[in-house]
Parts: sequence; structure tokens; C-alpha cells
Amino acid sequence: MWNLEHDWYSPKSLLSTPTHYDFPGDRFIPNRSLMDLDQAQSLLTNRTKKIQNKKFNDVYRQIVDEKLSLDSEGKPFKMLVFRGSPKSSRKSIRYIDEMREEEAASLQNKSNQHHSSRRLPKGESRILDAPNIRNDYYANIMDWGKNNILAVALGSNMYLWNSDNSNVTKLFNASGNDFPTSVSWSEDTKYLAIGFKSSKLELWDAESSKPIRILEGHGERIATIAWNGHILTSGSHDKYIINHDVRARTNVMSRVKAHRAEVCGLKWSRGNMLASGGNENHIYVWELAKMSSSNFLHCFKDHCAAVKALAWCPYDSGVLASGGGTEDRCIKLWNVKHGTCICSIDTKAQARQLFVCGLEWNRHHKEVLSGHGFSTSAHHNQLCLWRYPSMTKVGALERHTSRVLDLCQSPDGLTVVSAGADETLRFWNVFGPPVSNNYETDLDNLLSLKVSPIR
Repeated sequence: MWNLEHDWYSPKSLLSTPTHYDFPGDRFIPNRSLMDLDQAQSLLTNRTKKIQNKKFNDVYRQIVDEKLSLDSEGKPFKMLVFRGSPKSSRKSIRYIDEMREEEAASLQNKSNQHHSSRRLPKGESRILDAPNIRNDYYANIMDWGKNNILAVALGSNMYLWNSDNSNVTKLFNASGNDFPTSVSWSEDTKYLAIGFKSSKLELWDAESSKPIRILEGHGERIATIAWNGHILTSGSHDKYIINHDVRARTNVMSRVKAHRAEVCGLKWSRGNMLASGGNENHIYVWELAKMSSSNFLHCFKDHCAAVKALAWCPYDSGVLASGGGTEDRCIKLWNVKHGTCICSIDTKAQARQLFVCGLEWNRHHKEVLSGHGFSTSAHHNQLCLWRYPSMTKVGALERHTSRVLDLCQSPDGLTVVSAGADETLRFWNVFGPPVSNNYETDLDNLLSLKVSPIR
């Protein structure tokens, strides 16, 4: 007579003394939460051809096949499970969830280790002389285009430095008492826009290195310019902001006056929103479609000095960073969707009057770099790296011997160049290298555990 062991799901077991189950379920309807769907899918879709190895006999192969067909408890695997195990007598087969949790914790540890290992470079990767650079906080005198050419204004001259071959080209020498006060490459780098002290705004062809157009509209010096597709926006000491359509014969699209002092900062977001900073300490946020009616979206008045440094966050589209001038020394983050200040950081670099001249977001890691200066001290002219969103300070670079005037970054987002009143351009490999693909691959593998076509 056969000796049959009654397991937990046998009919006889169900008719015996009532048992309390972790998952009571039903005798005729399978309980999906108890099934190992991944193993079931593997068995159903397995098309692997068996290769007979002569070193192993049939008995050994049979034992291996039986082991591979067992469930997590060592019992014959059942694709359909109808009722849960008695409490404290059967291990949970939800081991896949535990594995996910362990993998998630491991990935979090990797992320934390990566952040803790980020360090500032010990020094510059390159230093270029910048003779006759104007010591003017309000000017925006350099821009690094996607063609890898850095345009920089030195006194009355405009120079182009090619990062690929280090060639330097003198574009022009302004006549009379005029000189460039702002410069910006178009997004496709076909054009270079240059604003002048005399209120002139010139458009230069990048290929021929010749001026092709003068855009009218301002009455005083143009301190800042910014591109948004075919729209070139300029801000001036005359307090006006003008949107120019560089394709149209009549270039002025809109002309607004909200600032009560010189417009010294302009930045477009990827979502057709413009931030403008003024010497009256205010920031205005504009929507392109509503600028013709002079209606602004927000006006932020929390800074205590001129706002030149503006930068839109590349990974949070509704976040704007701003930096204040001499009497302010604060970096502020704004939620432009709600019109609120997220946080305010006093840069506090052991100086009572330390202005913020520039802000650059790191596109590869969640960080933002700020440039600072102090007009009478050689010890507080520095660049500071801040971790986002905590805004904890990672470190500082203090190599300029006079105040930092402007910042911009390379097209690949790895290098930042700072222009100083010490007549140097200093290049810093501060934003790289990019995050390894291993982290993203591990994350994809983790997510794949949550998806199974059989479901």
C-alpha cells in the first residue's frame, strides 16, 4: 500500500480540522498573489534545446530536472495556486519583492557613494590671458557656442577662441569710444549677437565673420541679450526689454518696460518663459505669448541688490536660480509655477559684501556653480559648487586674484570658464564626468522585475 503524504493543498487536508491560512483564497479560483508568475512564464516560454553531455548519466540528469522544477519551498512547482499556506508553516513566496527591496537599497547606496565621491578639481585645466577686460559687473562679455567657439569681449575688441584647435580670431575693434557690453551665440550658432555701449545691437554671420544686420530699438547700452529660437531678446540701461524677430524686416516684436532700472540679466527657459533681472533688485518672469501686452507672470522682490545671475534648472523646468549683487550675496531658488521662493542661501564667504555674478547648472549631476567677487579683497573671488536640491556646499575654487565677472559652460556641459577682473579666463573641469550608464542599467534591471507579460 502506498504511503501518501498529505500536503497543504490536498483535498483531504482541506476537509480536516479547520486551518488558518495566510491567504484563505478559494479552492477553484487561483490566487494570483501566491503564484510565482516569473517562474511560470519561464517554464511556458522556455525554448532551450537540451544538450546531452556524455559525462552525466540519466539518473543525474533526472535529479537536476527535478530540482529545477521545484518551488521556493522545495515542493513540486504549481503554476496555479488556489489557497495560501497555514500561518507559520509556509514561507512566503514573495521573495521577488524582498529582492526588489534589496536591489533598491543597493542602488540607493551606490547613489549616495557617488554623491559623496564628487570632488572639485585642484586647479584650472587652462588659463588664457584676457588683457583689457572691463571690470564691469553689469556686462555679459562672453558666451560659449555649440560650435565650441568662445566669444569674449576684451575692451573694444571682440575675440573668438576655438576650443578644438586653440586658434584665436579677432572679429573686430569697435570704433571711437564704443565697446561690446554683451554677447550671445544663437542656438544653431549661425549668428553671433553683440550689444554695444552705444545702444547698437549687431548680428554677425558666424561662417563669414561679417556683420549682416543692425537691430534698432534701444536708446542706451545693451547689458544683456538672450536667444529663443529665431527671437533675440535684449535688455538695456534704458529699462526696456525688446524681443527681435531676426527673420523679419521689422525686427521689433514686442517692447516692454517693467523694470525701474537697468536690465542686466536675461534667460529663456525651454518652455518659452523669460526671466529678467534688474538693477532695482527685481526679477520678472514673462510668458512669450503675453509679452506684447506687457503682462508679466511673476515679480520677485526678495533680493536686496541687482540681479544679473539667472539660470533655469535643466531637470526641474519650473525652477529658476538667481543671484544678487553686492548688498545681497544670496542665491535663491524660485518655483515659477507657484510664484514662491523655494529657498535662499546666504553665500557667506567671510565677506560682508560678496556679490553673485553668475550661475551655471550642471547638466550631468544635480549641482549648480556660482561665481563671486569682492571689489576690495583678493581672498574672496571664488567659484562655489552647491548640491541640488539641498544646496549644501560641495567646495570652492579660489584662484582668481580679482573678482569674478562672468561664467559660461562648454557645449558638452563638462567645463566652465570664468572671466575675472585679474584679466584671465580660467577653465575648470568641474562638471564631469557624466554619470556612468551602470546606474541606469541597474535601475532598468530592477524595473524589469516588476513587469511580466504573463500578467
